[in-house]
Amino acid sequence: MHDIRLKRIYSEADPEDGARVLVDRLWPRGKRRDTLSLTDWYRDASPSNVLRRQWQQGEISYAVFIRRYRWEMADAKNCLVPLMRWCREGRLTLLSGARNLDQSHLPILRDAILEALGNNAAHKGSIELSSSPCYAEQFSQYSK
Repeated sequence: MHDIRLKRIYSEADPEDGARVLVDRLWPRGKRRDTLSLTDWYRDASPSNVLRRQWQQGEISYAVFIRRYRWEMADAKNCLVPLMRWCREGRLTLLSGARNLDQSHLPILRDAILEALGNNAAHKGSIELSSSPCYAEQFSQYSK
């Protein structure tokens, strides 16, 4: 099972954090990069500025925020790939400046990463169960 933790960027870094990835579009106020022990600042998997503002200003409910954020991630097909790589290497700690992590984008992102890893493993498993000769006829027409 993959280990993904959620943490505020303002919390102390822990040696057990594994890969520490900030997944906010905006840099956290009052923090210098050299003091954060970051593996990366990865903005591509965070909600768009428009969606983030709508949620923070109370224009949309959390349920709508979740749905729209999942749509944004689905539209950006490869946005989870770097996070999946770090997760495969060991513990991944997703960081955000949000005050309430439970009502932020981090739990949604964690679930999306875990789903993608599960789907990827299931897909690989189905391919590995198939023998290569069964595809020989199917692909032979392309080699001509």
